[in-house]
Amino acid sequence: MSLDFARLAAEAATAKTLEETIILDVSELIGITEYFVVTAGRNERQVRSIVDEIDFRCRNAGLGPPRQTEGLRDGKWVLVDYGSFVVHVFDSESRAYYSIERLWADAERIPLVCELSVAASDR
Repeated sequence: MSLDFARLAAEAATAKTLEETIILDVSELIGITEYFVVTAGRNERQVRSIVDEIDFRCRNAGLGPPRQTEGLRDGKWVLVDYGSFVVHVFDSESRAYYSIERLWADAERIPLVCELSVAASDR
């Protein structure tokens, strides 16, 4: 169920940005959450739009509000904690600087359903 909600959040982010959105399975690496959803927007306004879309879709799916949201005021790196998964929404420059994908390189990357659909249609 956690992965389903993480995928929902990733798909919501993908609907608002052309930046790559990924899901990392960090369950074997840290004990506080199972998945990281990582994405980015081009600017502060787009970062907020992504966070809003994720919140909207998660609430409509019955997940409820996040436990905590940090960084929304600055819009450079917003962390949205849903307990079983954490969403990291960066602006493009901050994502490149912090390189969270490289930091958690040992985590398994979970394919997004929307990526699979695009790949299937390319055949």
